[in-house]
Amino acid sequence: MTRPPLPPFTRETAIEKVRLAEDGWNNRDPAKVALAYTPDSTWRNRSEFVTGRAEIEAFLTRKWNRELDYRLIKELWAWHETRIAVRYAYEWRDDSGHWFRSYGNENWEFDENGLMRQRHASINDLPIKETDRLYHWPLGRRPDDHPGLSDLGL
Repeated sequence: MTRPPLPPFTRETAIEKVRLAEDGWNNRDPAKVALAYTPDSTWRNRSEFVTGRAEIEAFLTRKWNRELDYRLIKELWAWHETRIAVRYAYEWRDDSGHWFRSYGNENWEFDENGLMRQRHASINDLPIKETDRLYHWPLGRRPDDHPGLSDLGL
């Protein structure tokens, strides 16, 4: 199975890969998202370590059951051959109605088939007021005309 674009990445293909990842996560389908990773993919997400698609799927299920109304924007930071670095921010609320904006950086490494074999994520959560939200599109894929992180001053 391949997941184009494939490494080695150019600026254009790295940007495309980042947007495809953003789109997948915004659709919040853990089983589908897990297919973008190698069967033995390793993650460090905050202080949690995850290995393999089954654990990725379970992790994402827990995440999106807790982080309601999840909307994410990713932006390319750097790339080289098989690696991509991104920065991102996402907004979500908990089941008590408290809103957060989570800021993060990820380092990704891909295999020759374009599947991610490593993901290292560092994330910080900032409580925000509902009136301070910046992401207002309907749940799912971010519209093409919606501003990105840099455009929003994030």
